[in-house]
Amino acid sequence: MEHIKLLILGSGPAGYTAAIYAGRSGLTPVIYEGLQPGGQLTTTTEVENFPGFAEGIDANELMDSMRQQALRFGADIREAMAVRTDLSAAPYHIWFDDASEVTCDSLIIATGASAKYLGLADEEKYRGQGVSACATCDGFFYRKKRVAVVGGGDTACEEASYLAGLAEKVYLIVRKPYLRASQIMQERVLNNPKIEVLFEHNTLGLYGNDGVEGAHLVFRKGEADERCFDLPIDGFFLAIGHKPNSGIFLPWVKTDETGYIITEGASPRTGIPGVYYAAGDVADPHYRQAVVAAASGAKAAIEAEKYLATL
Repeated sequence: MEHIKLLILGSGPAGYTAAIYAGRSGLTPVIYEGLQPGGQLTTTTEVENFPGFAEGIDANELMDSMRQQALRFGADIREAMAVRTDLSAAPYHIWFDDASEVTCDSLIIATGASAKYLGLADEEKYRGQGVSACATCDGFFYRKKRVAVVGGGDTACEEASYLAGLAEKVYLIVRKPYLRASQIMQERVLNNPKIEVLFEHNTLGLYGNDGVEGAHLVFRKGEADERCFDLPIDGFFLAIGHKPNSGIFLPWVKTDETGYIITEGASPRTGIPGVYYAAGDVADPHYRQAVVAAASGAKAAIEAEKYLATL
């Protein structure tokens, strides 16, 4: 069985940045890219809010640049995904979906979070062509256009309010006859003239030739007054939550009720020596931005370096 000094699980901005910092420190980190090499950012198109790119940059190009930078500093990047862990005592034991297994002295968890989708085939068909799970990331591309946001909680209301500052019109599609959001968020949405809340509506599908041009909706699905119609829109935003990819660590790490890993204050430490430096969206239910994830990856690598120096 192979033993690794520093193991990084996940390859989004957090994982790659951790690898860059660790590599420059001479730790020769091993990084497993996981199910989605490059992380959630690769599901979008152009990134305009990552510092250093005045004209924006293609998301996949940005993540490939981070990957190449990690390789430059000696990172060993592998393609498998972790499926099981035993973090009860050092050295820590990790199993992967390619039947390999390793032990490590220190572990950085950067497995991210996955946006929840409705499960429509059209969501995958139009991903990056009008379908998005991040208004902050992609809202700029819909200036003066018509968009829809799906969801009824605080996140959906926040996304709708943000998009209302950019788009011509925002439809908030809510399955229930009420909003689940906090009172202040409800008031912001209901009092915004650019936002129209569509209560008791469900999305059946999307349509368009070169991207999203509209959504197929149904009012009061399954009831006597059910009514189907098409809603012309340019963008379709999912805001029904995220699921942190923390399942294989749950016996060993503390998480909140949703599954986000709890760290010690503003640090990436989880309270167990040498391991559980959680970075990126797996420990961030609030911001979920590439630049924030990258910063947390840097912090995790610095903490790991300090710990490994004591061994």
